[in-house]
Amino acid sequence: MSNTLAISPKIIVVSNKVKSSETNKAIYTARDHTTGGRDGGSVRSSDGRLDIKLTVPGTRGDGTNPEQLFAAGWSACFIGAMRIAAGKMKINFPADTTIDAEVDLCFDGEAYSLRSRLNVSLPGLDGESAKALIRAAHQTCPYSKATTGNIDVEINLV
Repeated sequence: MSNTLAISPKIIVVSNKVKSSETNKAIYTARDHTTGGRDGGSVRSSDGRLDIKLTVPGTRGDGTNPEQLFAAGWSACFIGAMRIAAGKMKINFPADTTIDAEVDLCFDGEAYSLRSRLNVSLPGLDGESAKALIRAAHQTCPYSKATTGNIDVEINLV
């Protein structure tokens, strides 16, 4: 995996190429416009379905924060990855599956980082089947792939 940084007067691009662009075709592109950052800013998606205010984590305000958005996106994606794995493994996927996702914003005195926990509930599945689905999902979920080796991740079967 190459890690390259190209800097030009107009564009900064960070690339962690996993597959060539010839074989890795985008099936969806989210487009958001963010102003002001996490301290009173806002985010609006190009299709208008997302239109939110931002607030600094742990403060009063009527907005959300990037950590909440990341937790929501990852947990939704992870459930989808488990559902796909269940189909491939011929396991009946519980309709009442839930994930309580926690994303910590950490500061070590010099730099910020993230740490996360996914607390997965798969009611009615035996422990071995549930663990197999979780392992498979963690290998295929794009959010899990993005975080592996980059932040501390804990996945718990609850």
